[in-house]
Amino acid sequence: MLVLIGLGLGATFLRDQVPLGGAQTAPQPQSAPTPAQEAAAKLQNEQNTIDVVARFEPGLVFISTEDVVAQDPFMMMMGGEQDEVRQGLGSGFFVNQAGDILTNYHVVADGSGQGAADRITVRVMDQDTSVEAEVIGLAPQYDLALIRAPKLARSLVRPIPLGDSAALRPGQKAIAMGAPFGLDFSVTEGIVSSTERQIPIGFSASGGQGITQKAIQTDAAINPGNSGGPLLDSGGRVIGINTQIYSPSGQSTGVGQSAGVGFAIPINTARSLLPRLQAASGGTVYAPVIGVRAGLLVQSRQGELPVGLSVLSSSGKRQLKLPERGLVVGEVEPDSPAARAGLRAGTQPQRFPGGAVVLGGDVITAVDGQTVDAIEDLQAALIDKAQGDTVTLTVVRGEEKREVGLTLDASSFQTQEP
Repeated sequence: MLVLIGLGLGATFLRDQVPLGGAQTAPQPQSAPTPAQEAAAKLQNEQNTIDVVARFEPGLVFISTEDVVAQDPFMMMMGGEQDEVRQGLGSGFFVNQAGDILTNYHVVADGSGQGAADRITVRVMDQDTSVEAEVIGLAPQYDLALIRAPKLARSLVRPIPLGDSAALRPGQKAIAMGAPFGLDFSVTEGIVSSTERQIPIGFSASGGQGITQKAIQTDAAINPGNSGGPLLDSGGRVIGINTQIYSPSGQSTGVGQSAGVGFAIPINTARSLLPRLQAASGGTVYAPVIGVRAGLLVQSRQGELPVGLSVLSSSGKRQLKLPERGLVVGEVEPDSPAARAGLRAGTQPQRFPGGAVVLGGDVITAVDGQTVDAIEDLQAALIDKAQGDTVTLTVVRGEEKREVGLTLDASSFQTQEP
């Protein structure tokens, strides 16, 4: 702020100087520009934004949810309120002519974060009424969901073309569409600030913090209600799904506000997941697994939680002859990709104050060169993989370090029925 004020004062001082060699002349009155002059003065970028919005905003969807939260029976007996109905708002967009709508999982999730809200409705542009929507597939770990409104007229379905997030470069134009603070069908513009910002996205299988994934960072204004809406490039193609914001004010007030740092899930991640969501029949799909369970557990208020070696002290790891970082393999499921790759589970359980570890087996330290220290790290390294893909695990067994090839099969891709 001080720098801005200083520059402003400096600019004013320079403007007020009398030119050398003559008196200051009075400003001449300017006539209003003609319509033709106004049209010619429009920046190319401005006209591009207008064109993109006009063509693709009809593919934006305004999403509302209602979730019934049962009250404590004892409080109801004491005259307390009946069941509470919680409402939510968000955004989404059509991805095909069948009417599939892509959005964030947290937009349609219930209050517990363990499933979909009791009622989901959608409304499209220029329509006064909302229609009921149903869940096609949920992906909490990716913070993605696919819904559809069967009674919506097909003529109102306007898919927005999907782009290629792998081809993005910082500085490219970004157009965010959505419903900030419930102000449906709003548009903001900015640039792509970063293409590979690593942040936790979604919700882990245990309900905790999401998996660290690559996200698109943008300075296009994103606020609560924008979640699930599309981030478009200058060609009108979807490059990401708006999902989170960084809000310093939200840390103290609890209400997030745009600070010019917003994040979007790369559209390539969503594209690779679409077939699984479409085939989920209302169920939940999960990040790929290889068939191992963590062998290092620590005690918490929620019980014993699997963790990575980084939580142990360096002296403790030296004493146990374990590497500084890594995922201790505590169990290998029979006939799993891990079993076929020859991974070995620990056989020597040992307890210590606050937890337990199984020694004598493998420790996974990296996947395709990406450091692994916990189950979430392993999932993050696999999250964009498909059936048949092969990955290289860096594994430590005793004092030996080696590379192990592992192929993902059908068992790696789990779907839980509703």
